[in-house]
Order: sequence, then C-alpha cells, then structure tokens
Amino acid sequence: MLDFVKIVSKVPRTGPTEILPKFIMKKPQDLMIRGGDFYAVWVEERGLWSTDEQDVIDIIDHEIDQFANEYRKKTGTENLKILYMWDSDSGSIDRWHKYCQKQCRDSFEMLDETLIFANTEVKKEDYASKKLPYSLEAGDYSAWDKLISTLYSEEERHKIEWAIGSVVSGDSKTIQKFLVFYGAAGTGKSTILNIIQKLFEGYYSVFDAKALGSSSNTFALEAFKKNPLVAIQHDGDLSRIEDNTRLNSLISHEKMTVNEKFKSTYENRFKAFLFMGTNRPVKITDARSGLLRRLIDVTPSGKKLQYSEYKQLMNQVNYQLGAIAQHCLDVYLADKTYYDGYIPKDMMSASNDFYNFMLDSYYVFKKEDSVTLKTAWEMYKTYCESAKVAFPFSMRNFKEELKNYFWECKDQVQDGKINVIFSEFRNDKFEDAVDILEEKKEDPFLIFEEIPSIFDKEMAECKAQYANKYEKPTKKWDDVSTSLKDIDTSLVHYVMVPNNHIVIDFDIKDKKGNKSFEKNVEAASKFPPTYAELSKSGGGIHLHYIYSGDPSKLSRVYDDNIEVKVFNGNSSLRRKLTKCNSLPIATISSGLPLKGDDKVINFDGIKNEKHLRVMIKKNLEKEIHQATKPSVDFIKKLLDDAYNSGMHYDVSDMRAQIISFAAASTHQSVECLKLTNQMKWHSDEPNEVLPDAKNAAIVFYDVEVFPNLFLVNWKIAGKDKPVVRMINPSPKDIEDLCRFKLIGFNNRRYDNHMLYACMLGYTNAQIYKLSQRIISGDRNAFFGEAYNLSYTDIYDFSSSLNKKSLKKWEIELGIHHQELGLPWDQPVPEELWTKVAEYCDNDVISTEAVFNHLQGDWTARKILADVAGMTYNDTTNSLTTRIIFGTNRHPQDAFNWRDLSKPVNEIEFDTLNFIKDNNLFPLNFDDKSILPYFPGYKYENGHNLYRDEDVGKGGYVYSEPGMYTNVALLDVASMHPSSVIDEVLFGPEYTKRFKEVKDSRVCIKHNDYEAAKKMLDGKLAPYLEDGKYSPKDLANALKTAINSVYGLTSASFDNPFRDTRNVNNIVALRGALFMVDLKHEVQKRGFIVAHIKTDSIKIPDATPEIIQFVMDFGKRYGYTFEHEATYECMCLVNKSTYIAKFAREDFCKKAYGYSPGENSEEGGQWTATGEQFAVPYVFKTLFSHESIEFEDMCETFNVQTSLYLDMNESLAEDQHDYHFVGKIGEFCPILPEKGGGILVREAKDKNGNVKYDSANGAKGYRWLESESVKALNDPPIDKSYYRKLVDDAVEEISRYGDFEWFVNDTDHSSPMNPPENETEEPWFLTN
Repeated sequence: MLDFVKIVSKVPRTGPTEILPKFIMKKPQDLMIRGGDFYAVWVEERGLWSTDEQDVIDIIDHEIDQFANEYRKKTGTENLKILYMWDSDSGSIDRWHKYCQKQCRDSFEMLDETLIFANTEVKKEDYASKKLPYSLEAGDYSAWDKLISTLYSEEERHKIEWAIGSVVSGDSKTIQKFLVFYGAAGTGKSTILNIIQKLFEGYYSVFDAKALGSSSNTFALEAFKKNPLVAIQHDGDLSRIEDNTRLNSLISHEKMTVNEKFKSTYENRFKAFLFMGTNRPVKITDARSGLLRRLIDVTPSGKKLQYSEYKQLMNQVNYQLGAIAQHCLDVYLADKTYYDGYIPKDMMSASNDFYNFMLDSYYVFKKEDSVTLKTAWEMYKTYCESAKVAFPFSMRNFKEELKNYFWECKDQVQDGKINVIFSEFRNDKFEDAVDILEEKKEDPFLIFEEIPSIFDKEMAECKAQYANKYEKPTKKWDDVSTSLKDIDTSLVHYVMVPNNHIVIDFDIKDKKGNKSFEKNVEAASKFPPTYAELSKSGGGIHLHYIYSGDPSKLSRVYDDNIEVKVFNGNSSLRRKLTKCNSLPIATISSGLPLKGDDKVINFDGIKNEKHLRVMIKKNLEKEIHQATKPSVDFIKKLLDDAYNSGMHYDVSDMRAQIISFAAASTHQSVECLKLTNQMKWHSDEPNEVLPDAKNAAIVFYDVEVFPNLFLVNWKIAGKDKPVVRMINPSPKDIEDLCRFKLIGFNNRRYDNHMLYACMLGYTNAQIYKLSQRIISGDRNAFFGEAYNLSYTDIYDFSSSLNKKSLKKWEIELGIHHQELGLPWDQPVPEELWTKVAEYCDNDVISTEAVFNHLQGDWTARKILADVAGMTYNDTTNSLTTRIIFGTNRHPQDAFNWRDLSKPVNEIEFDTLNFIKDNNLFPLNFDDKSILPYFPGYKYENGHNLYRDEDVGKGGYVYSEPGMYTNVALLDVASMHPSSVIDEVLFGPEYTKRFKEVKDSRVCIKHNDYEAAKKMLDGKLAPYLEDGKYSPKDLANALKTAINSVYGLTSASFDNPFRDTRNVNNIVALRGALFMVDLKHEVQKRGFIVAHIKTDSIKIPDATPEIIQFVMDFGKRYGYTFEHEATYECMCLVNKSTYIAKFAREDFCKKAYGYSPGENSEEGGQWTATGEQFAVPYVFKTLFSHESIEFEDMCETFNVQTSLYLDMNESLAEDQHDYHFVGKIGEFCPILPEKGGGILVREAKDKNGNVKYDSANGAKGYRWLESESVKALNDPPIDKSYYRKLVDDAVEEISRYGDFEWFVNDTDHSSPMNPPENETEEPWFLTN
C-alpha cells in the first residue's frame, strides 16, 4: 500500500456507503511533489519510480477494488458507491490534485541521476525510473572502433570516448564541460550523436542551444525538466549568443530557477552533459569566457565509409552497446582530469577576432616573450584594419584582454614615463592552433654529448697551444711547435685552422643577460647541419664550416649576437671542448653576408608581385643586409616604392612573417614594429589586365580542383575554337594563360584565386586546401590581386534576374547538362582524369554560351565601367560606388538618417535647399512636421510595426484573394530610389549624384537625350552621340547601378553606402509605411485594395477619381505613380500568385481618356504572376490557347543536396537502382513501364542516416532527363502530370468565382458586385 493514501469507507446520512481514497497529511516516502504538482510515485511491482500520473490512478484504484471486496465480505453489503480515481465525477481525482498542489509541500529527489544497466540491482533510494536495455561489461566493440576511427582522428576520438565514459561513470554530473561536434554537414556528427542516444536511451533529452543563448526565452530550460544525464542537439547554433549566463550555469551544474509552462517555478541543479552538433562556430567573446573553459570541440576527419559498410556497422553497434560503454569508461578512468586545462583553439579561431589577432602575432610574442602595451596596441590596430574587424576593442579593453595571454603584466618607469610591460607569453593557449612551420624543434644535429671530437681528429696536425691565465696565447705562432693532437682540448687553447675554416658563433642572451641555450639552438637549427660544439659556458653554440668562397670577403656580423668568425693571417680559434655532436664538418657556399655588400636593387626590375615577394624573402633571410633593422627598412622601402610606382600587388599573407622578423630584433624591436605598422601591404587600385593583354584574345575558362588534380580548361572565343586542357599546369603555364582576356563564371570569387596560387608555386595539395577554405567561407583565403587576373566575371555583371547557377543556365539554354558525380574531397584515379576534363570542357562551352546570351548585361557593364573610369572586371557595386562617391571611401559622415515615426521640426540648410530646389514633395507635411512622417511606427525586436501590422524589412505585401474586374494596377516609379532621394539619404552632394543617375535614365527612356547629356558632369554625352551603344543599352546600365544602390544600403557587410544606424532598412521602410497609409486611405473611400506588392497597388473597379487620388497622395510623399495597366479580370489566389487579362485599349480610352502603357501593347492578352498559372502547359491550355511544344512538358528540379533517378521499375519492391543526376536537372514525366525512374533527393533521417525522399512536386510519377527524352521518336510523356496541374489551376480559380465566366471572351468590364444604386451602364459611361 502507498504510504500517502488510505482507502476508507464513508457512511452518509442517506444513500449507499462510499469507498474512497483518503490522502494522508505527512511527508510521504512513496510520492514526490515538485513545483507544486505530482512528480513521481514508487511502483513496488516494477521496482522503479514512475513519473506517469496514470500509474498513481491505477495503483489507488486497484487498492480501492481490494478494499471494496474485503468490505463486502466483512459486512455483506453490496450497495456500495465506489469513488474511483478514474471517474472524474467521483471527485477523487480533484481531491488528489488539491492534495498535490495545495496540501503537500515540494519534496523530491531528481530521478535517474545514475545510469541503471540491465545487470544493476535497484532500490527505492536509487531513485530510478528506468533501466538501460544492455549490461555494462567488456566485449566486442569492433563496429564502433571502425566507425569512429574512420570519422575522427585519434585525438578527436579520445575526446568523444572520454566524454561518454564520464557519463557512464557518473562523474559527468559534476564535470563542467560540454562537447561540440563542429564541421560541415555529412561528416559524421550525427552518426556519433545517434550512437550516444542509443547508449543513453531514456536518459537523454533534446535541447535547443539557440534558446539557451537567448535572453528572452523564458522556457528554455523546460527541455531539462526531467533532469537528463545527457542533452543532445544534432544541429545547433551558438554563433549568435546574446547571453551565455544560462548556458554557463547549466554546464556548471549550478542551482537554477526553472520555468515550466502552466507550472510554478522551482529550483534545481541540472546534471546533464551536453553534446551538440553544429556547422557554425560557437561564439566565444573573449579569453575569459566561461564557455571557453568548458567547451571541448570535436572536428571530423572528413573521411567517409561506403554506404553499405556504414549501414552494416550501424546495425552491429546495436549489439555492442555494453562493450562500447565499458570501453569508453576505461578511457575516462585512465585520466579523469585529461581535459581540465583544454582550450578550444579551433573554435576560438573561428569566432574570436582577438584570438585571431594573437594567433596572427604568435611568432612575434613567442619569440620575444614580452611586449609593451604601446607596441602591442600598434600591432592590433594594423591587424584590425587589414582583417576588417567590425568592432575592435578600445585601448582599455585591449589591455584587459591582452592580460589573458601573458602570465605577468606590470608598470615600468622609463625616462619618467610609465610603460606597461606584458611578459611570459602563454604558449599553452596556442600549442595546437598554429602550424608551427618556423618553430624548429631541437634538430638532431644539435644534440651535444661528451664524445670524441670530429674537429680534434680533422685538425690534429694544426698548430695549437694552451692559453695563459688571461686566456691569451702563451707564444707567438712562429715559436709554436705543438699541434692539436699534442694538447688536452678540454682546457682553453688556441688552434690555427685553415683559411677556409669558419665558425659561426651564436651568443644570444635571455632577458637577464645570460646566454640562452634554447634561443641559440633555435637560431642555429636554421643553418645546414654540421659539426657543432658548445661554448665553454654551455650556453653558446659554435657551428664549424668549410667555406667554398673567399673567406676574406665575409662580413663578421650575421645578425644581432650572431658572429661569423674568419681566421686569416695569424688569427686563431680560441676553444675549450666540453660537448659536441658527431657530424662531420660541412661545406657552406652561400647565405652568409659579405663585407660592404650595400646592394642596390634596380626597382625598374620589380615589375610584378612575384619579383617583389622574392626580394622580401631575400631580406627575411638576410641575404642583402646582415642585421634585422636594415632588412626591415629595406622591406619598407620595397613596399613604398612598389606602392608609389602604381604597381599592383598584395603581400598581405606575408604580414605575420615580416612582423615576426621585425619583433626578433634584439635592440630595436619597437622601431622595427613601428615600421611594419606603416607598411603598405597591398596596392590601392586593382589591375585591369596585364600590360601586354590589351589586344589579346578573349578566353573562356574553368577550373576543377581535387586533392591530386588541378585542371584548367580554356578556349578562345568563337564557335570553331577547341577547348584546351591543362592538367596540373606549371606556374609558367598559368602566367602564359593570364596574358589573355580571361572570362569565367563566378571566377572572381574562386577560379582566379586557384590560378593565382598556382602562379605562386602552390602544390596541388595546397591549391586543394585553398579551395576548401574558400568554399567553407573563409574570408581570409582570397588573394587581393587575384580578383584582377580576369577580364570580367559573367556572374558578377549579370543583372539580378539573370544571377543563376551555370547548371541552371545550361538547362535554360538547352546546352548539354552534365554532372561529374565524383567526390570532391577524394583523389581522382588517373584513369578518370579524362572524365573530369570532359566535364570541365562542357562548363567552358557553357560559359561562352551564357556570355553570348547576356550581351545586354555585358554592354551595361562596359558602359558603367567607362562612366566610372574603371575596368570591366570591377564589380557592379564598386562601379556604382565610384560614380556616386568618387574616390571618397568613407562618405557616411555626410549621410542623413532619421526616425520615421517622429515629426521633423528643423532640418539642415543644405538638405532643405536640396528638397526645395528639386521640388521633391510639398514641404510642411502637417502642422507638426516639415517632412512626411508616420506616427505610431515602432521598431521592436527586429520588426517594423505600424498600424497593427508587421510591415517587414524588404517591402510591404498585402492581399485579399478573390476574383475581380476592372482592376487598376498603379505602380510607383522607382520607389526605392525615390525614397533615397526624398530622404536626401547620402547628403545633398552625393544624393544629387544619385538623383542624376535616376533622372538621366528617365530622360533616356523618354528620348530626352539633350537633358541626359548634361547630367553626371556630361559623362553620358559620348554614349548618346557616337552610336557605339544604343540609348536602351545606356538606360539598362543606369538601371543596374540604381538597383545596386538599394542592395548596398541594406547590406550587412561593410561598404560606402552602408549606414550603421540603418538597422531597419529605412529605404524599403519608407515606402512600406507609405503603402500602409495608402491602403487605409483607399479603403476609407469605399474601394477594395486587392493587392499591394512593394511599390504597386491593385484596386478593383477603380474610378478615374480614385486613380487620381492615389497619384496625388503619392506626390505628398515624393512618389510618382504610373497607371501601368488595367486588368479586365483578375483572380488573385495569394500574396504572390494571380492570373489576369489585360483590358482592351478601346475600353481603357473610354474609361480614362488614355490607355495605360501595357494595355496598348497587351490588350486582350493574359498574364500570369507566380508559379501555378505561369507553368507553360497550364497557361497555354487554359488561357492563351497556344500550341503545346516539347519544351512545355519539361520540368526543372533543383535541390540543395543531390537528385537521383531510381530506375527500379523492373526490380523487386524493396530494391533500388539510384542514378546520380546532380543538384539540378530538367526532366519529363514518363508513362509507366517506359523506362522512367522515380525522382528522389538525398536527405537525412532524424538519426543522420542517408535516405532518399521524393523530390518536391515529383511524387507519383516517373521521370527521365529531358535531353534523352527529346531524342526519342515518340516520347512517352505522361500527360496526366500536366492534366493534374491544369485541374488544380481550375479548382483554385473556382474557389473565388465561376471559372468558365472568368476565362471566356465575355466582356468582364462590369463590376462583379455592383453597388445597389449602380446604373445599368458601367460607371465610365455614366460620368
């Protein structure tokens, strides 16, 4: 019997005896209450606790039945009224809830805080409600071993197994760590997380990491209400954490207040260990971040298994869970504290700008081990500028953050000034984060032992003598008769070595002025291996060489504290043998400084970046000057001269190496670092084309990159020109190719950089690594100069409607569409290189075809470039920026910005004059404001709110679906540009430039060429006179520039048009708020507003008066409406989809006295907007009645993963034959049993396993690629697919009216629902 309830009988005054539960007012042992409600009950039969309230009901009702039976036997009474818990009318359940919520205080222990395995004995005091289905014991875990060793390296595997083992041991409840699997999709994150779920089935919950990092989510902890031991999220996002307090407290197992919906709050200390998969880095704000100390990041290896093997292993894992758990427990127990000091360096690098600065300066700080605040601050400012850090620290915050990377920070007084000195650099934060290419470990040739000396043997016959007590020679050399073999070389002595024998003496000291063995080893290890000895102090190092040149010409100074000792005449080597190595004395012929070697570089010879890099490297290797400071001076002069000469270069990638070199100067590091802060790492202006390429042929090209294959395919423009294949080309091959005018597709952001890397001598593996960095979005992977290798980029100059993938263009233009189907991250077998080349051939041919198709866009690009005075390879954005702002890179100081909800009482004089002079709109909008404003508008939590609507950030959209007649379509001419001008957004000077661009386009469209010639400082005049370009081309070019401006004002990336105050997209917002006001005004006048889409409004049964009202209303705000069209009838089905018929021209002239532009050309024709009615088969069948062509029965499918055709028609039901298609393809529906396949897309199930789902819109039909169908004599196209589309369209239209009436040629001019007082004639005949 439960200890909190007693079954009793109650005899009322009237009626039968009642049998009911009575709840006992004491602290129960069998019941737990949490948050003022039921939490758990002890179920004796199971030997487990239960959180299911139904179990309480069942147990009590069972007790009631037993009591009632005994009562009957005891009293002989059958007339009983049993008040069961299950009976809601009995009142028992209500008394139970009152008992839990009002009469019992919270008394609970968290359940399932210890894993219970199948072979574990359970007691009530264990507070367990479940058991795992497997026993914890050693055994076979080979499937796990194969999976994890493939998907993860040994180091990453250890992290995973250690974490799992901590959960198995029970220690995870107090371990303040969490595990993040960080990598691209499809790399094995979910595979391991799925296995973790199987290991801890019932003990894990799924959580939302983003909610935990959000300060506004009150119920974020509700996922942890069952206090799981493990919490998992497969695809989390902590890249934008607002507040990490809650997440830190959860991971630290601190006591937290929990909000559950519809329950009282309570406190709890959660025990969960968090596992999370993510494609984005966790946001780590600074080096002291709590997350930093707690996060263990795990990165997949990128290796994959064959699908069949993967499936088999995942199945085997189910039978090895106990052995896997035991193995992970053993890993954990081997070293419980292994990750106590772990720092997630990769994650910090991906999300922390300051850490990246420290990483960039690693060699500087490591080598010097100390730095002044002033020097570090200068380095930081330079880094922030070059890395485009959006929000750099102030100097005060910088100082505090820098303290986290040095063990000591103290003030030091020098010359009456206080200097802040940081010392004892913390290497531990970077040990695994840097690719320490320049950090030499102790080279084997510098291992010193007390062994017989090679030198003693080689120089045995050389004259030698002991030193006196002053360590000077005791005799003149003419009087010396002893040789080296005659003396004890462990004592101080002198030896006459051959003239060509030299010694390089390393005497580098530490901060205390003592010789530093470690620093000397580090410096000496950079020299060729040779015989070496320790100095008599044991701190210095002597390298012995035979010099093949003339030793008399060698300079004695190699670098600070490194000396070249040359022995001419009677000079001799002072020596005391302590320890030496066992190598022979090597010969050295170059790399040493010469006397008076004041080399003067012929700067006329520095004609390209490659030569510049060579010269910089020579200085870094001290081949020109022997000391650091002159070398740094010389590098600065190189860069200054290159910059001033107008040469185009970018050596930003050498910056860290040069700074490290500068900081290594023993006595002048501060001066050297100041020089690096002044260095011009790249030229200002891009290079157009190579000097000898002005008259070169146009060449189209494409590249393919694999770990072992770099393929460049290209062809000279022209139909009959062949494609040339360059497989693993040399730098010279690429240099030769770059002498042509190169045109590619999206090449500025990818292909150009592959070419440039090859020219710099990158290996295939390095080019592949660069490719992966670019693909993964690494902004630091690009070469500045590489953008300008090409003549132009087709994707970049394409207008917005033409920005499509190359594969989509191939389909639209009917070009052979081909997908490679090889994994990009695997080496290509040599026998398949030809296949890759054929694929690349196809892309080159397609690139030329798209270029030819987009001649209008190309012409627009050339005009913009000419007007801007820039190159065809410059981006549309940069060309527009030059046209509007000239060379001013930071024009934002002149910008205007305001809160559109507030009236404007005063305005700057120049801005006011600009509005007046250009007559933009009537001033004095009302008695409160000079300018138009929108009272009540609010910007809250990222939303634009106005008149009880969220108007969005990109333009207002409104719809009232229905069937309408006589619909006037009124459109604001250039709404977004007008908003820019009306707000004088760029200030009077620059807004005037922008207005001239807009106005000149309008003038050209209206054939007012004389007015256009005077605009933009007369720059348009030549294009309207010489006949090279048509006025239409020029108007198109100006439209491209105008559209570019709006995109740049609302862009999230830094650019000259971006105003950081503009968080609500004021350009689109102004128009949106205006359209909301317009909607209400039109509705107030008794008209329906059927549709608003950004800058247009559709008004059914519109009269000339309402049309004039709309136009006048727009003028108040500076907007000019155009009556674009009138639809005789229109059926609007949602915000983006409608079908309409243009009213005839004669109807419009009767109605308005004029015909809107589109009605004059399209009168009586149908137009479809949105996909449903625009499908060619549907549109032609129902509306235009044109003949159906083959192309009308082709459908394009596009997915993010991959499309496959499952050619399983002749296979068993559970068998499949997947044929790879690619991400995009064009298909025809095929009749059954005619060789078609099921069109599927690759996807993942909830456990991360690969599955194949039907492609959206393809289900229920079989498909073949259209290219192969077209080749058939009698294509077996399944027209039922199209008949269904037609039927669906008819059904959709019929929801809003009579379909037959709608599509008939009947005159639709009368309103569908005329007012009661409407005369028999249409309104336009009665006026």
